[in-house]
Amino acid sequence: MSELVVRRTLAKRLTRTILTLAVPLFILALGVFYQHARTLLHKEAIEREHTILSTTEQLVENYLTAIETAAHSNVWMLEENFTPDSIPTLAHRLVRLNGSVLSCSVATESDVFPGYSRFSVYSVHDGDTIITALEPEFEYFQKNWYKKPMQTGRPCWINPFSDFNEGVINHHDAVGSYCIPLRPHGNRIEGVLSVDFSFQVLRQTILATHHPYPSSYFMLLGPVGGYLIHPESSLLFKKTIFTATDSVEHPDIIALGREMTSGKYGSMHADIDGVHCHVTYMPVYNTGWSLALVCHDDDVLADYNHLTILMIVFVFIGMLFIAWITQRVVQRNIQPLNELMDVTKKVADGQFHAEIPPTDHKDVIGKLQNAFRNMQQAIVTKLSEMKFTEIEINEGNAELERVLPLAREASMRKQVFLQKVWNQISMPLNIIGGLTQVLQDHFAARDKSLSAKEPLQSEEMTNITKTMKHHAVHLHRMALMLYDSSETSADDDSRYKRKDRISCNEMARHCISITEKQGIASNISFDTELPDDCYLTTNSHYLEYTIRELLYNSAKFSDAQHISLWLTQTDTHVCFVVEDIGPGLPEKSEEMIFVPFTKVNDLSEGLGLGLPLCKSHIEKLGGYVTYDATYKEGCRIVIELPKE
Repeated sequence: MSELVVRRTLAKRLTRTILTLAVPLFILALGVFYQHARTLLHKEAIEREHTILSTTEQLVENYLTAIETAAHSNVWMLEENFTPDSIPTLAHRLVRLNGSVLSCSVATESDVFPGYSRFSVYSVHDGDTIITALEPEFEYFQKNWYKKPMQTGRPCWINPFSDFNEGVINHHDAVGSYCIPLRPHGNRIEGVLSVDFSFQVLRQTILATHHPYPSSYFMLLGPVGGYLIHPESSLLFKKTIFTATDSVEHPDIIALGREMTSGKYGSMHADIDGVHCHVTYMPVYNTGWSLALVCHDDDVLADYNHLTILMIVFVFIGMLFIAWITQRVVQRNIQPLNELMDVTKKVADGQFHAEIPPTDHKDVIGKLQNAFRNMQQAIVTKLSEMKFTEIEINEGNAELERVLPLAREASMRKQVFLQKVWNQISMPLNIIGGLTQVLQDHFAARDKSLSAKEPLQSEEMTNITKTMKHHAVHLHRMALMLYDSSETSADDDSRYKRKDRISCNEMARHCISITEKQGIASNISFDTELPDDCYLTTNSHYLEYTIRELLYNSAKFSDAQHISLWLTQTDTHVCFVVEDIGPGLPEKSEEMIFVPFTKVNDLSEGLGLGLPLCKSHIEKLGGYVTYDATYKEGCRIVIELPKE
């Protein structure tokens, strides 16, 4: 690959890296801004819808309040002048003085007035005139506008109806009524005043109010969800929001109907006639009706959709600009690297004296150039030192090659010498030990035949044989230690191979028996928590050696009368514990007892190899030897060996 290609590849990689970091951050920032803008626009649109809906609801409430006021302002006059002659005049007056009132009816209970089985007066606008008529044959007792206030005993609004049509109500002649029960002679209800208004007029008034968007519209639902006001006149007074909607396909519209018929305030999204809409709704005071403003989401988010197009254009232009700026910055910043590469290439070709010039720039490139300069100088210095060191190493290697065979030969001779010494010592020691045992047995047999005048001679001979046996055992141990410590570690795997399956309790009893037979100690107590069928797979030779050595040490550094060996176990290990009652170890000396050739008391007999060899043997068998510093009555050593 040519140098020019390398430089262009570096520039492209740096540019891609920077763009990989910058572009996602740029898009993320725009995305956050875009989402925030959408939220603000949506919130602003909802607030605008709430404002318009509240204004329209106030318009409806004002219209209905005018009807209520007209009714209440004439009730007292009717109750004060509750006669067949006054009622028509007062009904005519009520319609004449209130332009928002379409008509009114005053109906009484049966036989309230003499000569009238029923009495009903109806007054209505007919163009510019007002017609007032007595309706003696009109069956009004089952009409909702009469029956409901009679049952409840209080004023109420009546859903739209038409006294001129039976069955389906036509939206052109539908009227709404505000009805008040009449009590002219006390608490007894004797009639009803019904003040009517045209729903067609209310519909035109609402639909003519300000709409936030061209496609938005108002709708008014009755207490059971019937359409009272809607742009689609075919729905009015004929269908409810529930009967006109499939509950499976449009559960959102069903939910909207339940919210509105429950008299709640709020807003929600719904698919109406296949268009995603935002509906804001609120109840009409004291009527059981609910007014809603329906706006298409496309209209609500029109500004947001325009913002989306602008955002896409802005992202495209911004990414192009970032790419151009990144490329220029990268080219400018890698130019010093190109110059540095020219010099370092010469150094790489072996021209170590091609000096890299220093620079005063404090940026990363300047620091890199000065670092390369220092590195070049250090390389030259190190090369000189390496040549000198190489000469010394070669001379040292030659010397090592010369003396290494001599060292190996000397080590081999030392090992052979120690083994010969062991062989030469062990045989006389065994003979001395055997003779000592023979003498001891002989003099023990003679003790019974000695006369009373020779007790001193018998005691002296016993002491002599005991001393000879003690020193024979001691010399045998030291010779064995020297031999053991002289063995090299090359054959440790074969020496410490764990091939023996032993009974833990039998091994402990065997070691105690040998120690007592050698006269080292007597009456060694034994206790065990292990069953007799508890076995270990280990090296019996080194385990026996270690236990006997610990028993010997306990006897040597105590009165040899209070020594115990007891066995316990954990989940993973079997423990051999040797303890005695005596002076124990001095404080802060427990770390020294496992160091080879180190003795706590320099005047005591021994080589300082017993405990270190015990520790070494047990560790080679996979266990541990520890000194229990918590035991204060003497000395306690613990052997831990892993279970099978």
